[in-house]
Amino acid sequence: MKATCVRLFDLSARQASVREPTERAIHDVLTSGIFVGGPWVERAEALCAKWVNCEHAVGVNSGTDALMLALQSLDVGAGDEVIVPALSFYATASAVLMTGATPVVVDVRDDALIDPRAVQSALTSRTRAVIPVHLFGVPAPRLEVGDVPVVDDAAQAIGATLSDRKGLLTTVSAYPTKPWGAAGDAGFICGDDPEQIAKIRRLANHGTIGPHHHVRVGQHVGRNSRLDALQAAILVAQSPTVLPRLERRQAIARRYDQGLPDAVTALPRGQGSALHHYMIRTPQRERVRDALRDAQIDSAVYYPRPLNEQPALGDSGGPPTPTAKRLSDELLALPSHAFLADEDVDRVLSVLRDVVR
Repeated sequence: MKATCVRLFDLSARQASVREPTERAIHDVLTSGIFVGGPWVERAEALCAKWVNCEHAVGVNSGTDALMLALQSLDVGAGDEVIVPALSFYATASAVLMTGATPVVVDVRDDALIDPRAVQSALTSRTRAVIPVHLFGVPAPRLEVGDVPVVDDAAQAIGATLSDRKGLLTTVSAYPTKPWGAAGDAGFICGDDPEQIAKIRRLANHGTIGPHHHVRVGQHVGRNSRLDALQAAILVAQSPTVLPRLERRQAIARRYDQGLPDAVTALPRGQGSALHHYMIRTPQRERVRDALRDAQIDSAVYYPRPLNEQPALGDSGGPPTPTAKRLSDELLALPSHAFLADEDVDRVLSVLRDVVR
């Protein structure tokens, strides 16, 4: 009999676990007639602010927009530089480009998180912000950058412990595969300063200050980037399951930790990780991927090239990123979603032990 596929994510299983509250929430939105803004958006914003230990949150239409709007609210624009880590999803850099500023890509440490020493070396008089990424849900190190604003990219980090290393603003993605995922695109920007939050809310709503009255925020014009009520309701409905699912992912990670063959290394996770992905390092990555695929087991490469090698960034002219390059050649994500059975984890480990000797 053909083995069933062990999936990297199982969004159908997650939805089945919250079907009734989700359907009630969607029905409430549809019958209310309030599809933009309203109480469900307010509830989702309050939840997100609580997750990341901030006073306020603004719901927007994606994690990418969250980064861009956060930077625009700081008046980052043409001629400015923003420091970003070499290992991250492209949006960390593209959001900088969309403000008109230049992303300065710096290397990461062996745990794949931004290297504070590299950040210090990259600071210039043109540096207007730094974006540490809480990659794979692991809290990034605290950065000492003086008065330069820190904008946390917590796209993958709902459920992580971020309170002791929070920057001025924290951005979150609620893309479906994230720890707190919607049924489409969604994102949030969180912070403690009500004036900063007001700027962000204005930027996300066409720069509106009154009926048909639109202004710039600094050098930037507003746009339409609002979290819709249906996605907010879905997020609120599943919110009680976020921490229980994290506990299950932690148990899965411990099982992997105990069973990995000696030639495979788990990427360090530190304390307070949201465990968005369980990442391993192996110089035999392609061989391992092929063996997993043959056994009907999903895996994924995050990320196959450092940001400074992305064609859209052109010649960044930044410092070399040898650690990020090495990690991009060796990192592999194994299935670790909360609906995996222990037998599924053991099946993954069995393949690893067979192929890596």
